[in-house]
Amino acid sequence: MNKWLRMGLIIFFSVVFVVSGYMVIDYTLRSRHQANTFRDLADMVDKATPTQPQKPVTTTPSPEDEPIETEPPTEPGPLPEYIEVSKLNPDMVGWIRIEDTKVNYPVMHKPDEKDAYLHRDFYGEYSYHGCLYAQEECSIDPASDNITIYGHNMNDGSMFAALTKYSNKSFWETHRYITFDTLMEHHTYEVFAVFTTTASKGQGFTYHQFINAKDQAEFDDFISDCKIRNFYDTGITPEYGDKLITLSTCEYSQKNGRFVVVAKRIS
Repeated sequence: MNKWLRMGLIIFFSVVFVVSGYMVIDYTLRSRHQANTFRDLADMVDKATPTQPQKPVTTTPSPEDEPIETEPPTEPGPLPEYIEVSKLNPDMVGWIRIEDTKVNYPVMHKPDEKDAYLHRDFYGEYSYHGCLYAQEECSIDPASDNITIYGHNMNDGSMFAALTKYSNKSFWETHRYITFDTLMEHHTYEVFAVFTTTASKGQGFTYHQFINAKDQAEFDDFISDCKIRNFYDTGITPEYGDKLITLSTCEYSQKNGRFVVVAKRIS
């Protein structure tokens, strides 16, 4: 082999090795930084979460007791655990948790900008991991009939990577409940449908287009479309008037694949 060609190949593969190594290290550091950011936010929420108050002891006043002046009821405000975190970014509209998974994140919403948090971190800086975010057209408070929440399926298991575990019914049986709080209210949802589809234009199930049902027939059609694609029978059928969340992440067995988990509010 010509020595110049050999030298050129050595230089080429050396550059490839260095660049690849840099990319791996950069990805690892960014992943660690993102994980630390969300861990810090979760710690803030945990520390601000009030302990369960004890019920006050009440007594029946006797006729001779003086009337007790009571303060007028106050207007409802944000849940105490989310006050400080939401001050850091007003685009935060809620918090989602799935027990025993890494899903313990704020949910962002920017109605005037499409996919604003696809590749932005909680503070608005570039991040390949992005944030979990609600679809722009959805309303959080008051809630749309269906709120679609997007998140990446990351190789490090973060963001919405855990959703794919719902492909096994055994996982659903032990993780059928999802907590999605708004800033104002606590809510629990029960998973009733799990399926995959494609986001390729003109193909697949356009689940994200269902936001508010114009009537019962449209609602029932959406539920039917979800259950037809269901990996397994959950025995749960939402009824007209129920509020839903649809969790969506990437799925790689097909072009532009999507893995979708749909749940109905039960509290």
